[in-house]
Amino acid sequence: MSKKIMWSLMLLSAILVALYAVVLLVMPGIRPPFIQNLFARFPVVTLIHFLGGAVAIVAGALQFSASLHLRHWGLHRWLGRFYVLAIVFSGVAGLILAVNSIGGLYVASGFGLMAIFWLATTLNAYRLIRIGNVKSHQNWMVRSYAVTLAGLTLRLYLGVSVILGIKFFDAYPVLAWICWVPNLLLAEWFVRRRMHGAHGSEKPGPVNSCKVMSA
Repeated sequence: MSKKIMWSLMLLSAILVALYAVVLLVMPGIRPPFIQNLFARFPVVTLIHFLGGAVAIVAGALQFSASLHLRHWGLHRWLGRFYVLAIVFSGVAGLILAVNSIGGLYVASGFGLMAIFWLATTLNAYRLIRIGNVKSHQNWMVRSYAVTLAGLTLRLYLGVSVILGIKFFDAYPVLAWICWVPNLLLAEWFVRRRMHGAHGSEKPGPVNSCKVMSA
């Protein structure tokens, strides 16, 4: 599968997740019970978390567009700023919701660590681009967006648990971890593989060898 097709599928999935979040915000009547509980207990925090997550998942997907990066550098930078800002708000809100989770310590620690990793990877990516370290910035953006995609994988796994007939409160403690940890591990594998490939391709040619010998 080509990179363009994979990116298009990722962008489409991101848009669908964002639209779902917006629909839940404007149509309270269709909210699942656990979402209703969040809005009842922490209406403003939940609103910030949902809106920030919706912006981040779409803006992040657009950041991986090679044509946008090359042809519209200014837009790429502004989308990056929106992405970081959305995650700062949504991540802090997510941490508050995690600490006050109804699922107990296992759920709270799972979603709490996810929020911490989300904020840490994103802010580090921002720090690196501010000092001009583009390659490291790109690697940390991969890690950041892997955690952002937990918004997608959480809903996928939740749907699978419903199909399998697993009760929500039985599935929720597991979902709190598997919605983001495998994503981050896969991102780490991808980053290390790409770095290894880049180092392996940096072999000195005949001209460079001659320069070294004559030095």
